[in-house]
Amino acid sequence: MVDVGESVPSCAQLADVNGVIEEEFTMARLYISKMKSEVKSLVNRSKQLESAQMDSNRKMNASERELAACQLLISQVGILNQNPTDILKTHGQVSGALGPLEMVDVGESVPSCAQLADVNGVIEEEFTMARLYISKMKSEVKSLVNRSKQLESAQMDSNRKMNASERELAACQLLISQHEAKIKSLTDYMQNMEQKRRQLEESQDSLSEELAKLRAQEKMHEVSFQDKEKEHLTRLQDAEEMKKALEQQMESHREAHQKQLSRLRDEIEEKQKIIDEIRDLNQKLQLEQEKLSSDYNKLKIEDQEREMKLEKLLLLNDKREQAREDLKGLEETVSRELQTLHNLRKLFVQDLTARVKKSVELDSDDGGGSAAQKQKISFLENNLEQLTKVHKQLVRDNADLRCELPKLEKRLRATAERVKALESALKEAKENAMRDRKRYQQEVDRIKEAVRAKNMARRAHSAQIAKPIRPGHYPASSPTAVHAIRGGGGGSSNPTHHQK
Repeated sequence: MVDVGESVPSCAQLADVNGVIEEEFTMARLYISKMKSEVKSLVNRSKQLESAQMDSNRKMNASERELAACQLLISQVGILNQNPTDILKTHGQVSGALGPLEMVDVGESVPSCAQLADVNGVIEEEFTMARLYISKMKSEVKSLVNRSKQLESAQMDSNRKMNASERELAACQLLISQHEAKIKSLTDYMQNMEQKRRQLEESQDSLSEELAKLRAQEKMHEVSFQDKEKEHLTRLQDAEEMKKALEQQMESHREAHQKQLSRLRDEIEEKQKIIDEIRDLNQKLQLEQEKLSSDYNKLKIEDQEREMKLEKLLLLNDKREQAREDLKGLEETVSRELQTLHNLRKLFVQDLTARVKKSVELDSDDGGGSAAQKQKISFLENNLEQLTKVHKQLVRDNADLRCELPKLEKRLRATAERVKALESALKEAKENAMRDRKRYQQEVDRIKEAVRAKNMARRAHSAQIAKPIRPGHYPASSPTAVHAIRGGGGGSSNPTHHQK
């Protein structure tokens, strides 16, 4: 026989345990809400990083456009380099005009001095124009070099910013995974606590039933001991009536417990459905996050390929600059040779005029000066031969430069076509990325709307459920517990634990 006084403190202990469990549930709900706010902040941070990446892509596109403009200016400078060839042509014409002087008599050279002076003035004007063109080309090349350096520094800054954003994104993803693991562990802990709570409630119900039985037995013993002197028939009737009353009381208790158990099972099933839906939504979001990460990796690979192509273009540009510098060296040598030729021509004209004057003055003298005139004529012929040799060498150099010019133009056209192809590929990749981003945003908005509608419907439905009051038990907490558990992360639970 069990003492009744020993079973009464166990109910108080059960009530204390229920209070502790409810406090732990409230703490878990608060922690889950805090984790949700942190996850939202991380999602906003990832969106900010995506916008920063788009800004860096726009800056890279602007730098590529500026590089194309610089290449166009370089091609224009190459076209301007063809102007010194015109000077060589005019020099060839002048040398052709000076060629017949080898066979002209000294007496006939007096009237051609004015023509030589005019030709000399024209050549000097063309030399000044050539110097102006060369100075202009030098200034433009310097400006292009400075601009290319600025573009390289801007590209390095954008690369550093992209690397920093990538590191921040990786840190955010790590934090998200950690928070998801914490949410999962908390949901598992809440499920375990819910199972313990159900076990304690069941044990409390069984103890309350045993307590009622013991009290009934005690009453029966008391009645039997008090009514020993009464008749046996009356005692039996009283015992039967008491037994019927106890059976009715036990039946009412059993029905109340069954109703409470059915309500609790319905609530547990509803919560399990909500947890399953949240788990499915979490899986969808994880798949979308993986898709976004794969798209980001693809875009990163494409950016690296574009950077490699840009480096190749910069190398080609450097080679072109080197070729241009070589051409400048050739132009400088040609200009020096032209200057020496011009000086020789001046000396030749001055010597020729002086000799003509002397020959006119010596015409009145005797014929003994014919040997000196022959020496002068031979000296002039030697000078003319040297001038013709220099002219032929310049013509050969000009022909070599003209042969190299089509090759350089062909290379320039090939690089321009490559740049256009790269720009078209970059534009297509950007359009594809924008379409994928819009599609993902629409899908996320649709999922958010669906989840919001489901939450509103569940809140409206859960507000109509009344929590029963069990005998010997504290009143249940407000229905906000359902909402707090409903808004948790993607935890997993086994439906078989709810079946008894």
